[in-house]
Amino acid sequence: MNGQASERQAFWLTTLRRWDMAFYAMAGVAGASYLLPAAGGGAARLWALGLLAVLVCAYAFGARRAALRGQHAGTDAYLVLLVAVTATTISLTDGGFVLLFIAYSQIWFFARSRWTGALWCVALTAAVVASVAVTLGDLRAAWSMSGLQLLASLAFSVVLGLWITQIAETSEQRGALLDQLRDAQDALAASHHAAGVLAERERLAQEIHDTLAQGFTSIIMLSQTASALLERDRVDDAALRVGQVEQVARENLAEARALVAAFGPVALQGADLTQALGRLAERFEAETGTQVVVDLDEQTAGIDAEVAVALLRTAQEGLANVRRHADARHVRLQLARDGDSVSLDLADDGCGLPADLREGVGLLGVRERAAAGGGSVELAPAAGGGTRLRLTLPVTS
Repeated sequence: MNGQASERQAFWLTTLRRWDMAFYAMAGVAGASYLLPAAGGGAARLWALGLLAVLVCAYAFGARRAALRGQHAGTDAYLVLLVAVTATTISLTDGGFVLLFIAYSQIWFFARSRWTGALWCVALTAAVVASVAVTLGDLRAAWSMSGLQLLASLAFSVVLGLWITQIAETSEQRGALLDQLRDAQDALAASHHAAGVLAERERLAQEIHDTLAQGFTSIIMLSQTASALLERDRVDDAALRVGQVEQVARENLAEARALVAAFGPVALQGADLTQALGRLAERFEAETGTQVVVDLDEQTAGIDAEVAVALLRTAQEGLANVRRHADARHVRLQLARDGDSVSLDLADDGCGLPADLREGVGLLGVRERAAAGGGSVELAPAAGGGTRLRLTLPVTS
């Protein structure tokens, strides 16, 4: 109930200026009606005007301020004065009934809730009937003179007040719901932003792992090989490895620049997927001495760029794992298209999968790329020993 009263009060206060204008205008009409000849004697007119002036001052300097500050004691005191002034004025002059328009409307303005508003309306009606009865000295005469009209006014004011209050509360509830919706939208936007930032960080981490980290691994292994060759006085072979170190370092630098510039893989710049995979296999064979048999379907040359990136990164990750773990002598790299799908197969004749295999960042990245592209990944023992990695992705071109 208190929540509904607060919502209704907020609605009234937002329209306070219009209520002020209506009150002062109706007070002016009431004052003018007291000056009409039919309003009664001169003393009664003066008393009615005096009471009206008291009511206007009480509203302007008391009740209005109390409403703005949420001081219910002040507004309740004003309602007591309003009922008393209205009932007394009606007993003094025939023009006093004009005050009922002010009284009924202001009751709903200042009442704390629907039920208190209805009770104040009943109290005002009873007070007016009692005042008229005192003036006439006969309750039955007073009832017959104004009872039915007052009951009709009471019913109308209660129904109208409840209806307007319901509108006010509904309006406030809608406003609150809109505020909640805006807050939810802001929170959702912030969540999406945070998720986007996290996804971008994960993407960059995966790109760095697939490119720079693997390149640095190659540089380290080639440098170690060159050092071992120098210890054996095989200078020419060591110089060959140093040249490979320089080549890998240059490619890593190009990959770093591509990441900064948000380009695609350097291997795919100015080349199609089959050419990039061919060069990757040649470099791997030259660096490791492991024979790489390449079987590339030319129908895959024009596939979507994102699919091409995923396939190239998978080949890089697979060959990096062969270099680090497989101890293989032969590797077969196959790229084939079958209708609306394309698959990359990488099989070696190495030591195979360990029993306690724990997939690292690279393989997890391969699975994430496959899931993002609507494809699948298979990691299993190869026929005749070794390991087989297969990535299948749908294609649209």
